[in-house]
Amino acid sequence: MTDPGGSDLELTIGGRVLRFPAVWLRDNCPCPGCVAPGTTQKLKDITDMPNGVAITRTAHAAASVTVTFAPDQHRSEFSRSWLAAHAPYGDSDGDERTEDAKELWLAADLDPVTGRFPAASWPRYLDEPAERIRALEAVLRLGFVLLRGVPAEPGLVLEAAASFGFVRETNYGRLFDVRVDPQEPAPGNLAFTSRAIRPHTDNPYRDPVPTVQLLHCLRTAGQGGETGLVDGFAAAAALRASDPASFGAMAGTAAPFGYIDQETELRACRPLIELSPRGRVRGVRFNNRSMRPLRGSYAEITAFYAAYRRWAELLAEPGRQLNLRLEPGDCLVFDNTRVLHARTAFSMSAGSPGRHLQGCYADLDGLASTLAVLTREEKS
Repeated sequence: MTDPGGSDLELTIGGRVLRFPAVWLRDNCPCPGCVAPGTTQKLKDITDMPNGVAITRTAHAAASVTVTFAPDQHRSEFSRSWLAAHAPYGDSDGDERTEDAKELWLAADLDPVTGRFPAASWPRYLDEPAERIRALEAVLRLGFVLLRGVPAEPGLVLEAAASFGFVRETNYGRLFDVRVDPQEPAPGNLAFTSRAIRPHTDNPYRDPVPTVQLLHCLRTAGQGGETGLVDGFAAAAALRASDPASFGAMAGTAAPFGYIDQETELRACRPLIELSPRGRVRGVRFNNRSMRPLRGSYAEITAFYAAYRRWAELLAEPGRQLNLRLEPGDCLVFDNTRVLHARTAFSMSAGSPGRHLQGCYADLDGLASTLAVLTREEKS
């Protein structure tokens, strides 16, 4: 069926009326003259497109629609399935890093007894693409996964990171040891002590911040040393619902963070709750140990601190923290822009080597890429 043109294209797909602007369609033309074969890279810039793009004719087939554009009579064929998947409508901005693409949770929701706890066997993860897909999907959907059975050997955390992406090297090195070193009386980070550490995200003083963190347990503590996880996106949604003014202050104030030692000096200034352009939660950055003096008017500073306290109290609610005792061979992989992690204090026995984790950083884009390729291969 052929229709006369117009300024845009309207289609009914799956019971929904979808509207596609002519300029949007022309910019996304999939023909070999507009997109490099075998890739999704465009061959033309937006300025190569004529001004005043309009649709002069459409030809409808069962699985596709062919569109002819004015003023140059360029023709583009779009599959109906592609149009349905990419339709520019609704409130979603298509950003899979926001809360809209996540499953928010409280501690009780992921109790290991219920079966919803995201865990995977390391041998199966390596050998079975379906198991790896399930584990990586859990990181994107729930914010973390626990890989069990990773040999409790130094350096294996790097292999875990390499299984889905690239290690993000920092001033702490490619990997770092989380343990108490008796030869270091004044460690440069509280993580290297036996003290309790409240829920926080790592490295808020970096720009960009590492988006994935891995912690691999080599030895447990005799007593204490449990790891706690908090869904920062769920907490942010609760703050928005219960106290919109505090939520606005956390999202609208750029807070200063810093870190300094003999060889390093890092600074970043970002909101504690990061939003997408449509106002959806996209990241959290929370670490009171690394906060630096906030600047602003008296009213701005007092309002910020009132909201900051409310936000911290909400994050510390007992029902939000999922507590885990990592055993040797457990490797925790989590989204450092969403899931806050904590630690209970632990004891140091005389003559005991003590609790020892090894960690490293990676990035969500590599993890998401690996997941996409694995999923594509499984479907082919």
